[in-house]
Formats: sequence, C-alpha cells, structure tokens
Amino acid sequence: MLISFEGLDGCGKSTQAHRLAQRLREQGYRVELFREPGATPLSESIRRLLLESATEITPLAELLLFNAARAQLVETALRPALESGAIVLCDRFDDSTTAYQGYGRGLPLEVVATCNRIATGGLKPAVTFFLDVPVELALRRSRGSDRLEQAGREFFERVRSGYWEIARQEPERVFCIDATRSPEEVHAHIWRTLQPRLPPLP
Repeated sequence: MLISFEGLDGCGKSTQAHRLAQRLREQGYRVELFREPGATPLSESIRRLLLESATEITPLAELLLFNAARAQLVETALRPALESGAIVLCDRFDDSTTAYQGYGRGLPLEVVATCNRIATGGLKPAVTFFLDVPVELALRRSRGSDRLEQAGREFFERVRSGYWEIARQEPERVFCIDATRSPEEVHAHIWRTLQPRLPPLP
C-alpha cells in the first residue's frame, strides 16, 4: 500500500508522515518512509541540484529532473518495498509535480501527466493526504530558503489551486486535511481516514 503526503512547503506533511509511520509501526505494520525528491543517492543529488542550485532551471528541465529522481526512487526503492509487503509512505509523489510544474509553472498538464506516468511506471498511491494551509501561513512556516520556496506568492496560489483541482478529480484517493489545526488534530484526522482502508495485519 502506497500512501503519499502532499501540500505546500510548511503545511506539516513531513511531520505527519513521520507520525503516521510511528503509529503504523506501533500497530504492527512494517513501514518504509521515503521523501521526494530523494531517498536514493542519485535522487538526493538531483534534489540538491533542484533546490539549492543558483543556476537557472527552465520549467521543462525542472519537470524532467523531478521525474528522473522519481524514476530512480520507484524502481530501486518504492516497488521493492511494496513487493515485500511493506506499507510505503512517501513525502510527496507525482501530485507534487502536477501541482508545482503543471499548475504552478504553467507547463501543459498532458505533458506533465505523460512524464509522471513514464517515471512511475503507472504506480499511484492508494491514499493521498493533501494537507491544506493558506499560502500566507505556508510561507511563514517554511524557511523560504530553497529555490522553489522563493518563487513568490502568486506561484504558490496556483499550486494550491492545483492541489484542490487534483482532489476534486480524484476524491476517492485524495483526502483534504485542514492543516491549520494542531499537529495532534491533523494526525487524528489522518488516522480516522486511513484506519478503515488499511490492509489486515499478516
């Protein structure tokens, strides 16, 4: 079972992914937790290039780099973990690329979808938690230090709207969580939503 966490930087998704991993392990599940881009040596190198580089990166190059990191992660880590029977949690997955490079950067959505599909080999999360916060709050919470975080308010408004559109199109997979609440309340909402969808323990 693949579970992803999505939202603007500063929404708390990394915190909630770690909380859920701990909760699932306490219940007896075997859990693997990954982040995007990253989690493999190649993907971490691409992450540094994407987030820390002072070099201009065009939107199309950005799209391809994110998906190069994703392809490596899927083939060398995600699929093996899923095939071993683990519950896999991913801090971002292909919805991030749709929201950021599609809706945010303005690349054609069909191009983004094709690149995502190639990189993932068709792998989709069973459940996605979209942790929603207003852009102003996200910008206050985030460090604002990496290349993407400096893209400006209008960019992030488009990204947030993109996430809402993804959720509207796939309501059975994407669950919108009000992440302005306390971490404890957000985790409780996530757990209530996920519990009936969990596979039986072996």
